Amino acid sequence: MNRHILLTGLLLLPFTLMAEEPVESKETPKWLKPLMAVKNFIDSGAVRGIDQRYISVPKHPWQVIAKWNVNQSALKMQTSGEIVDDESGLSLPYSATPYMKTEPSQYVGFWVGYRGYGAGYSVNVAGDKGSYLTFGALGGAYAASVRIHTFENDNPSFELNSSLLDMEDESWQKWKLESPIKVRAVIASAIYLFNGKHFSYAAAYDQSVIQTRSAGSLMVGASYYYGHINYADSTNAGLIYLMQNTARIKLWQASAGVGYAYNWVPFKGMLVSVMGMPMLTFVNRIKAYAYQTNVEEIMEEDWFWDDEISDEEWDRRFDEQARIKPVGTQSRSSGLAVNFDVRLSLTYNFDRYFLNACGQFYNFQYNSDDSHGYLNDWYINASIGVRL
Repeated sequence: MNRHILLTGLLLLPFTLMAEEPVESKETPKWLKPLMAVKNFIDSGAVRGIDQRYISVPKHPWQVIAKWNVNQSALKMQTSGEIVDDESGLSLPYSATPYMKTEPSQYVGFWVGYRGYGAGYSVNVAGDKGSYLTFGALGGAYAASVRIHTFENDNPSFELNSSLLDMEDESWQKWKLESPIKVRAVIASAIYLFNGKHFSYAAAYDQSVIQTRSAGSLMVGASYYYGHINYADSTNAGLIYLMQNTARIKLWQASAGVGYAYNWVPFKGMLVSVMGMPMLTFVNRIKAYAYQTNVEEIMEEDWFWDDEISDEEWDRRFDEQARIKPVGTQSRSSGLAVNFDVRLSLTYNFDRYFLNACGQFYNFQYNSDDSHGYLNDWYINASIGVRL
């Protein structure tokens, strides 16, 4: 059954379905019987194959969680090429190393789950403008999740080192884009635990069960990453020109790896979970969208090189005259690469309530003939929840 349909159906189930004693006076409606069958399957699966001396299954199956999130993304690219002087015919080699980083952004949201199956949504309250949509399915020996992050950053920090620029001029070192950078990222991951009998991933990341004794597990995992970075706006024509006329970038990556995770229970109710997994990337593709600019024409204007003109006036004239036009795409694939997935979670359970703080760091590497770089994405969640 499609996971989204399953989750929606479960969230619509009346809480009376969880009562310990059935209502004998009313027969279960026919339309609810399939959902009851799914519910019973999930309930039985929650205890199947686990050692309850290590993993406790709460009698309250629902988790309702309020979340706070802070995250940040950083992109570094190194490009090289040549500029040809039309009059002399001489070529000038150049290189550029832009580093683009969003400011830490804060989100608030919620998560609703039933015995490890759930969905969450968060919206921005500080920093960039965007949202998180998350789906998860966590069982005894497996864990799978999909995280969709879409945002616009009005004021990303931009550092540029280029052989075309006077790097003694510190104004180039902190460049603020005038138009927002738009980012869409999808990260999907799946994990299989070899010691799901004693070790619980769900205890650390959605609190649908409780780890009562320390245990670890070897694991295998796979991940998929898709990212779309877009700064194609005429006010960014100068940046597009320095980036070899690239204004949009799409990234695809598929990886698999072997790692280890450990759940440490220092005292009753407390859980510290650490996971690390080096991953071998076998699909590593980047697609660059080329845009034509009129920057070289603007460079022929007298005011462009006028040191007496104010920065505000220079920016105004440049923005008024700058134009961009899409002209084509180019796809590049890298060879095998090694990326890293590192996670940490702290959980404290007290009665039906729990507190959690967790974080993840994801590193994406790519390499081609004339460019290479990386994309780092990290987040930290803090949450408080209740079991119902």
